[in-house]
Amino acid sequence: MAKIVPFQAVRPTRDKVCLVTCRSYEEYVNAELAAQLDFNPLSFLHILKPAYTNQETVSFEKRYRQVHQKYQEFKNEIILIKDKKPAIYIHKIVTKTHSFTGIIVGTSVEDYCNNVIKKHEDIIAFRVRLLKEYMQHAEFNTEPVLMTYPDNKTIENWIFNCCQKLADFEFSTTKKEIHYLWKIEDTLEINWLQNIFEKTESLYIADGHHRTEALKMLSLENKDVQNTSKNHILSYLISENNVKIYEFNRLIKDLNGLSKHDFIKALENNFIIENKYQQPFQPLEKHHFGMYLDTEFYSLILRKEKDEINSSLESLDTQILYKKVLLPLLGIEDLRNDERIEYLSGKQSVLEVKNKIDQGEFEVGFLLFPSNIEEIKALAHENQIMPPKSTFIEPKFRSGLVIYEF
Repeated sequence: MAKIVPFQAVRPTRDKVCLVTCRSYEEYVNAELAAQLDFNPLSFLHILKPAYTNQETVSFEKRYRQVHQKYQEFKNEIILIKDKKPAIYIHKIVTKTHSFTGIIVGTSVEDYCNNVIKKHEDIIAFRVRLLKEYMQHAEFNTEPVLMTYPDNKTIENWIFNCCQKLADFEFSTTKKEIHYLWKIEDTLEINWLQNIFEKTESLYIADGHHRTEALKMLSLENKDVQNTSKNHILSYLISENNVKIYEFNRLIKDLNGLSKHDFIKALENNFIIENKYQQPFQPLEKHHFGMYLDTEFYSLILRKEKDEINSSLESLDTQILYKKVLLPLLGIEDLRNDERIEYLSGKQSVLEVKNKIDQGEFEVGFLLFPSNIEEIKALAHENQIMPPKSTFIEPKFRSGLVIYEF
């Protein structure tokens, strides 16, 4: 039974929202980040990187305290204001190719501990600790955890009707996205939605595993403190049929001492190989792979007699590629830390893989077919963990749009 709660969000004023909100800090290249910080004094990036103006190198703790101080400055200057009543929020994102609509609420840390909120990715303990310390000092969170819920026609119809009203926010971004936000603060409406989610058996984390774990740690450390806000996770709930899942393609810097001929011959033990020459190739179904090597594309189809699948994990194309190619042939054991492998999201053209290899930066690239939501759910139910960089999932939320205070 999934529990959701309304909360009093801190949000930009209507006239400043398009200037305040920003993409996740990590998405900016240095030149773009500098331009935003130099020429937009209202950008939420000034809160996320408060030492920029002095070009300081500071400790993590000092930076986190500066984040909190800059955040308070934005509130004092009425750039950000807190809603007077607890509410839930409907957020719609329209991109050039897709439209995403979800519900922003607080979900329960207890549900996460009890596996009502299910995960499918591994976490890095050091990164979790940093995030926990960051949120503890900053005293807010502005990046919701993306969670999916089973398709529900009743919720879908309710969202559709809410979206017919005038939005509290409507603005465009430089990435040519349009964002809408509706605030729902009617108590009866909120209670009705809570009752529906109480009948929902599970929620599934699509993106935000480290944030969820950090919030769990923060909650457990403050379990004796009468501050229930630390018992909830800022979440963006979206229907399973409304997420977009891309693959991560693999780029490898060398063939681990093998010649091209010997490498392809070794691949033939597990795959049916067809040379596509200069014709760009991408797989169109599971257990099919693309490869680019020495100016040529190849199709790799897993041989049926090698299709030894006994679990949801073993069925994943990323795991098959790891077990059949990356580990035994190319000697890549640690997918997260080996410097010989890099990842390119499937949002980018297959020609980007080709260009990076043609430029000599890498020697071989592998193109994968994207996973689907059913695979993610199956892994979560089996308490299995996806290999690193298995999925790139949209939508992505903008920082500074809806802020949850602790």
